Amino acid sequence: MPREPDIGWQHGKMIGGHRHHVQCNYCHRTMIGGVTRFKKHLASKKGEIKGCDAVPKEVRDIIRKHLAAAKTRKRSTKKDTNVGTDVLNASISDKDTESDESGREIAAGRLESLQTVHEGESPFQVTNESKEDHQLFLPGTREFFDAVSIVPSKDDQGLAPPRATDLGWAHGMMVNGDRQKIKCRYCQKVILGGGISRLKQHLAGERGNIAPCEKVPEDVKAQMHQHLGFKILERLQKQKESEALDSPSQEGREEENSDMVHKFVSPTLTHIRGGKKRAKRTEEEISTRRRRKMLTIAATPVGQSYSHIAFAPQESINQADVAVAKFVYDVGLPLGMVNSLYFQPMVDAICAVGPGYKVPSYHALRGKLLKKIVHETRDLAQEMRKSWETTGCSVIADRWMNKNDQIVVHFLVYCPKGTLFLKSVDASEISSNPESLMVVFDSIVQDVGPKNVVNFVTDCSPSFKTAGKLLMSKYKTFFWSGCASHCVELMLENIAQMDEVKETILKSKGMCQIIYNHPFILNLLRKATGGRDLIQPAISKFATDFLSLQTITSLKEPLHQMFTSDAWVQSPLSKHFLGVELTRMVLDQQFWSSCEDVLKVTKPLTSVLHIANCEERPSMGYIYEAMDNVKGDVKVAFSGKASDYSPYLKIIEGICEEQLHSPLHAAAYYLNPSIFYSPGFSTNKVIQKGLLDCIETLEPNLIAQDMITRQIAFYEDAVGDFSRPVALRGRGSLSPATWWSLYASDYPDLQRFAIRILSQTCSTTRCKKDLNILEQINPKLKNRLESERLNDLLYVHYNLSLQQRQMTTSGTRILATATDPLCSEGINATAADWIEDPGVLIGDRLGWMDVVLPGDTVETTDKKRCRDSEADVIANSLTSGFQNNMYDHCVVSF
Repeated sequence: MPREPDIGWQHGKMIGGHRHHVQCNYCHRTMIGGVTRFKKHLASKKGEIKGCDAVPKEVRDIIRKHLAAAKTRKRSTKKDTNVGTDVLNASISDKDTESDESGREIAAGRLESLQTVHEGESPFQVTNESKEDHQLFLPGTREFFDAVSIVPSKDDQGLAPPRATDLGWAHGMMVNGDRQKIKCRYCQKVILGGGISRLKQHLAGERGNIAPCEKVPEDVKAQMHQHLGFKILERLQKQKESEALDSPSQEGREEENSDMVHKFVSPTLTHIRGGKKRAKRTEEEISTRRRRKMLTIAATPVGQSYSHIAFAPQESINQADVAVAKFVYDVGLPLGMVNSLYFQPMVDAICAVGPGYKVPSYHALRGKLLKKIVHETRDLAQEMRKSWETTGCSVIADRWMNKNDQIVVHFLVYCPKGTLFLKSVDASEISSNPESLMVVFDSIVQDVGPKNVVNFVTDCSPSFKTAGKLLMSKYKTFFWSGCASHCVELMLENIAQMDEVKETILKSKGMCQIIYNHPFILNLLRKATGGRDLIQPAISKFATDFLSLQTITSLKEPLHQMFTSDAWVQSPLSKHFLGVELTRMVLDQQFWSSCEDVLKVTKPLTSVLHIANCEERPSMGYIYEAMDNVKGDVKVAFSGKASDYSPYLKIIEGICEEQLHSPLHAAAYYLNPSIFYSPGFSTNKVIQKGLLDCIETLEPNLIAQDMITRQIAFYEDAVGDFSRPVALRGRGSLSPATWWSLYASDYPDLQRFAIRILSQTCSTTRCKKDLNILEQINPKLKNRLESERLNDLLYVHYNLSLQQRQMTTSGTRILATATDPLCSEGINATAADWIEDPGVLIGDRLGWMDVVLPGDTVETTDKKRCRDSEADVIANSLTSGFQNNMYDHCVVSF
């Protein structure tokens, strides 16, 4: 209740202990905005407030007289009020009409902060206060955030209440001196009732109580979010402190802190309020939709920052950076963790709680928190399973070997709604036994449901291929197919063994080994290419080789400019045969011609990798055409000379026929409207047989089979809904499965058949292989409970990773994220032989600290220091036994 009784409280009551939520005793309507707005409701004041229809006439008359008298008192008091003394000495007498007034101590502290931040500008003098009241508020706290946001300009004085210390008054002004009538500075809307709180909700874009401002700047909007978030945090903190008196144990505090992290996934008002609601609910009351929202990431986009960060001293930011770095280095975490979409929300959640937050304990992370997220993940998985009956699914067996030669198989399930990680199996002892593998595969099919499986995808190793075909023969209701990415990788591997290709790759690696082991040359490269790197780490070794060669060729002109620039020519290194050899190769037209010849074959193949690993749409409908286009592109690239392209096509066609081809690919090609209705479409017996095989295998009902064969003529002739203008436009813009779901409702059997085929993937590359997590799964561990816990940890880890991958999709996943090729972590291991030390730079005084890292905007290497050190490099290299051909030192493994 308010500190002083107000006549309004005789006719209404607070809701939920919130003094700004008042329920009328007569009409039972809940008014938001404080007791003054409630009294206007009783008085039936016109404007934004709806009057009470049930209030007695005598009560209405009393309230009207009360409001008129209060307005008169307010105007007379305003004339004799001094801004500075009132801010420090006035009591909080009208707190029921001002939602954000603070006490005298807060006001004094804010003014002290203002005097420090805006020295010489503040008209206020703070006297007779303790040193403790004058101390600066910590950056990021509500007091500091509010204080630096409310410096009034001279022109604004008189447009805000004389005692106003709320940051909202910087963005609104009173109308006719009435603090319950506030005009927004941006959209000019006059807000009636609710005071400054309602203006801030208007600026923050919070819907429900008032229309959001459409003209407010984004930084002001974020500022309002932050401020309103701090106010809710204060209420939660008080509630937590009172609860702590009843349960003072450390375990209780840890639980509260741990829960607070999940309540504040993002410091925006929406997430904070959502957290408050969740705090009032039991776990059993949380709906499936709420659980799904709890898993949704509210990550801060790269380059976006909250406006309050600008108020934090650079020294504080530097200290925070160092604290994070020390933690990462101490624990030995992979540096790529900062790219996780879960990292920044974690930091924001901790900042929202404030100083003193107790992180979850070892046992909490190992126990109750893991249990909670396991349940949330399983709930999300259950929703995904519901879609399998409609779209079908692809079961993926992704094999991987760790450093200890342990063979682990990840089992995942793909559908258009997302990819679900099921489990991992240690297959070290059965990887070469097709029958044993088939038993494991069978258990996975039973878990997924045989009627839901359309495609079972593995790599093309002999044992896995045999096991897949045994499984297909057992059920006869789905297909086994080889991983398209693995098949393309086999093609690239065989092409890389050809003499002319091997020599070109070897030269390119030699050039990169020299450049990426010498700070001066590496800095020069990144300056010449605008920060682009020559090396493109990808999902596999040979994809890395040919994508890097493709990048090198595309940067031919910048490399020419680099090795003919004054910076290079004037460098002592350019005079030594190391530099001479580099310059000669970069300026050698024969080298570039050989690069272009290799790319005539490999560039179309790497394009197939992009299609097979596409995240934006299922790849099944495109893989047949992609491989068909590769063959045609290779012939055209070599001007139709069979002697030139035949060796390459022999490799490609051999793997296609023996490993890659599947009836699903042919049927999906036929059912893809963007391909089928294109002018260049043509069919053949392979496609026709593939379509018939799919009808007989995927549709066990004989009547439905007959209906499909009859209905397919309507698709071929584009009649009915297939001929609608919107269907014609959607052939190329919609995914094939979506197109069928929209325009084939008159042919349900054919529609279901087409959707189930076109909703599949043809690649096993779906989730990252995390060495740290996998190495925790000890195959020799005999404790059943600990094994179950570690398996649940793996389940959560990979499914969070898959969710992150799906939310950040950019169309392809064959390239690594934007990292430094010199980084030794994770996927960059595929580029190891491109950056290894050739052993020719002995005695170089320059080191990694002198290298300009990717993304640096300012060169960190002093040019003079770099040039002075070049003489030492040359002197040492003269005695290092460096041979005439620098490629002799390039250790390349294939």
